[in-house]
Amino acid sequence: MKYKAKAIVLFQLGLWLSISIGAQNTISTQRFTGLEYRSVGPTRGGRVTAVGGHQATPGTFFMGASGGGLWKTTDYGNAWKNVSDGFFASPSIGAIGIAPSKPDVLYVGTGSDGLRSNVISGKGVYKSSNAGRTWENVGLEKTGHIGAVEVHPSDPDIAFVAAIGNAFQPNSDRGVFRTRDGGKNWEKVLFLSDTVGFADLEFQPGNPQVLYAAAWRAERRPWTIISGGKQGGIYKSEDGGNTWRKLVTGLPNDLIGKIDLAVSPADPKRVYALIEALPGGGLYRSNDAGESWSLVSSNRALLDRPFYYCNVTANPLNADNVFVNATEFWRSNNAGRTWASLDTPHGDEHDLWINPADTLVWIESNDGGANITRDGGRNWSTQLNQPTAELYQVEIDDQFPYWMYAGQQDNGTTIAVPSFPPYDSPIGPMGFYLPTGGCETGPAVPKPGNHNIVYANCKGCFSVYDKRSGQERNYFVGATNIYGHKPNDLKFRFQRVSPVHVSPHNPKVVYFGSQYLHRTLDEGQTWETISPDLTANEPDKQVISGSPITRDVTGEEYYSTIYEIRESSKQAGQIWVGANDGPIYVTRNNGKTWQNVTPAGLPKGGRVDCIEPSPHRADKAYAAILRYQLGDWHPYLYKTEDFGQSWVLITNGIPADHPVRTVREDPGREGLLFAGTEYGMFVSFDDGQNWQPFQRNLPITPITDIKVHRGDLVLSTMGRGFWIMDNVEALRQVSASALTQPSLLLKPRDQYRLRYPSNAKGTEPYYPAPGVQIDYWLKDAPKGEVTLEILNAQMQTIRAFTTQNNPRDTLRIPNRAGMAMGFIIAGFTDALRKTPGLHRFTWDLRHLGPWDRLGNRVSRGAPMAAPGQYYAKLTVDGVVSMQGFNVLADPRMLNAGVTVKDMQQQETLALQIIELESRSRILGSTITQERNAAQQKNDANLQAFYTGLYAELFMAEGRYMMPRLLDQVAYLRSMLDQGDQKPGKDTFVRYDELKNWYNRLVKQSAEKMGNRKEFAPID
Repeated sequence: MKYKAKAIVLFQLGLWLSISIGAQNTISTQRFTGLEYRSVGPTRGGRVTAVGGHQATPGTFFMGASGGGLWKTTDYGNAWKNVSDGFFASPSIGAIGIAPSKPDVLYVGTGSDGLRSNVISGKGVYKSSNAGRTWENVGLEKTGHIGAVEVHPSDPDIAFVAAIGNAFQPNSDRGVFRTRDGGKNWEKVLFLSDTVGFADLEFQPGNPQVLYAAAWRAERRPWTIISGGKQGGIYKSEDGGNTWRKLVTGLPNDLIGKIDLAVSPADPKRVYALIEALPGGGLYRSNDAGESWSLVSSNRALLDRPFYYCNVTANPLNADNVFVNATEFWRSNNAGRTWASLDTPHGDEHDLWINPADTLVWIESNDGGANITRDGGRNWSTQLNQPTAELYQVEIDDQFPYWMYAGQQDNGTTIAVPSFPPYDSPIGPMGFYLPTGGCETGPAVPKPGNHNIVYANCKGCFSVYDKRSGQERNYFVGATNIYGHKPNDLKFRFQRVSPVHVSPHNPKVVYFGSQYLHRTLDEGQTWETISPDLTANEPDKQVISGSPITRDVTGEEYYSTIYEIRESSKQAGQIWVGANDGPIYVTRNNGKTWQNVTPAGLPKGGRVDCIEPSPHRADKAYAAILRYQLGDWHPYLYKTEDFGQSWVLITNGIPADHPVRTVREDPGREGLLFAGTEYGMFVSFDDGQNWQPFQRNLPITPITDIKVHRGDLVLSTMGRGFWIMDNVEALRQVSASALTQPSLLLKPRDQYRLRYPSNAKGTEPYYPAPGVQIDYWLKDAPKGEVTLEILNAQMQTIRAFTTQNNPRDTLRIPNRAGMAMGFIIAGFTDALRKTPGLHRFTWDLRHLGPWDRLGNRVSRGAPMAAPGQYYAKLTVDGVVSMQGFNVLADPRMLNAGVTVKDMQQQETLALQIIELESRSRILGSTITQERNAAQQKNDANLQAFYTGLYAELFMAEGRYMMPRLLDQVAYLRSMLDQGDQKPGKDTFVRYDELKNWYNRLVKQSAEKMGNRKEFAPID
């Protein structure tokens, strides 16, 4: 009988590529399936700017991350599931509107209202009619950022949207929009100008004809944040949004910035407004439905960063109970006159929803994620189950398994996570992660040759972190606190995300960038400046950030600083530098002289986000420049092949509204390029002449950095943490001529023999079971079956798999290794595909397990294959292909003193035990049959004989009964599968005892059953 082989296969999604290989031979639209990314965390949550719930579903809540999409929990936050992947074109969530009369209907506005410099633009409004299972885009794609979505209390087809607009440029798609047909059509019912949008909306409880809207002039520039103007204020409609008038009595009337509104059903005429203004900012209250107002609190803590926070919420059952989200979480029990702070799992608070049916139940969000309380804020759900980290970069160490490092926005320190579990222990809900010094901005760069030392940055401050002690040594260039300064007053202009780069030629050489390039040879104790100012340094951009109301100078907007540093791996002393205001410079003599090599025709002012010196040629490099913060959404990706003297724009195939953030050339194949954009991944096989989407299963989110490390494609994202595509060997090996063949078996990558706990697919972080990935190509669907065999160095088949799924025609492959039954059943597996395209199958590094009565020889309980040479043999319609590969010993075990010879001895003994167990099972199965036959014949003597043999093989039923032969053999087998080791002496002794026990039973059984071949004694 056939079995379903236990193998790992990457879920197949169609990737239609146009691969240009060479100048004359192009293959178009070829399917690549089986290549997939996996999330590796961290599960330390990122910023959440919108939350929501409904009183009819008390355990269900939604959270909208600033770069991680929309998530849903149905168990009060114990577990979260993403519900926007595959539907939303932007991962940035601005507002969540749940229909009060029908909780299955949701409207979600994309584009966060927290307009910091890394804010991600939205792509309109999405609607679900089935509680978030599926979604459709219902328009307003160009609104940029949405501050609020409000759904009519009794008609789910009527909804209003407060559109802030595009944060980076004037646009007319801003204002208040209304739909009366469920999103099929929208009408702009309130518009002020192409620079003034709306941040919030509220219905008057009990009277949906009355609405309030908060106008906001907001604009982002790389060097400043503009929040406020003369047109800001509060508007009111009393006819369901048809007409509006501005409310003025008692409100600020000069410069008005961001406003948030709150109304409690407990007192429908009580309206709160948290207003950024000059003069007169603070919390305002109206007791007459907005006709007159009074300032009830000018507490500065309520409006400490209004462009980023500014949220007020009133208790639905107590209008005097008011909450404000700011840097801290604040509560007032006397209608806003006095305030006390409440502790939450993380600071920097953003949004709050209170259950109207039980006002002790809240969902609150902040820079660390979303958290739920069921007791009014005394206890909260965890934020360590939300894989929504915003990461600025990825650096990788040289330990095994490798770890990835980055600055995680909004969290205290930089972070490191492993590519695979670092040891064989259960994987907790948080996965694995370590703090590595510095702070949220990063980067964190492990020292080559000593991963315990990490060079880190925190908002322009360089440090050296030692993972062994947890201590951090600080060596700040200039030793000046950069906060609060006008940029050109600083001796050294450091941006918050100041780059750190270690020379690929000398790990003692570390570079750090202000407007100058700095270098240290002693881990920061002394610094030398090796360049002039390498920025454009336009005087009109050197301004205090934050206008016209609220000053905000954290270094985030410091313009004219170095943003990228890379030294060529092919030529020592060739250093490339890019600034956040446009210029690219290169030195080829270790900093003695510098040349401005900015691409001709590149509009000025863009941020040089990435420079990639080619790992193949010293004269070639690539550069990605971001200009969307200047209102220019085009991709800018360049290549030079003459040290920057001339550049070519290489963006064919990348959409016009996908700014490119990062680019890397594969070190294993020249011209194989990977590009990360604001909305996903792209690949080029012809050195940038043509690009194709390479999104696969990756969620839509900005790709901030890419590395190709040990043959893996490693990504950092601005909202979904780190991702890995394991093993890109298939991309390196494909060629035009090869893919014309009916079938092709690609050479597998050598694989380490690892032991670690895997987890279920779809889990984040995801650690698939260890195995060798075997890639094969089918030009067309074969007529017959596909068979894959694994052979050892002696060319003996040790495992076999087939697409054949007919128990009557079980495929048996001869086995010359002397195992029980003398053959191997090629088990059916749906992981082995026969559709056209490139497929990936994973052998789990296991031999066959013991025989059972159904004929199955699965790998469960089977020993791991020892390190050594192996072969993959693919048979397609009679055509055989074979490729060799190596199974490598875990270097950590070699360092611990376990040798390859020890592992081979372990394998040999384990296979002998498998043989003993298989033969014992076969004997036991036969004895069972013979005993049943004796019982039917009423032969008491024969029945007693077989019952005696049966009792020797099988443990009697009952609690804590004595184990017999089969149980003792299985117990011995399990001893050898806990880790890599040299078997102990007692293991061999016990094997001989059990073997003799088996041989005795064979001899006894021969008295009645005869000398059958399958029951021959074991030597």
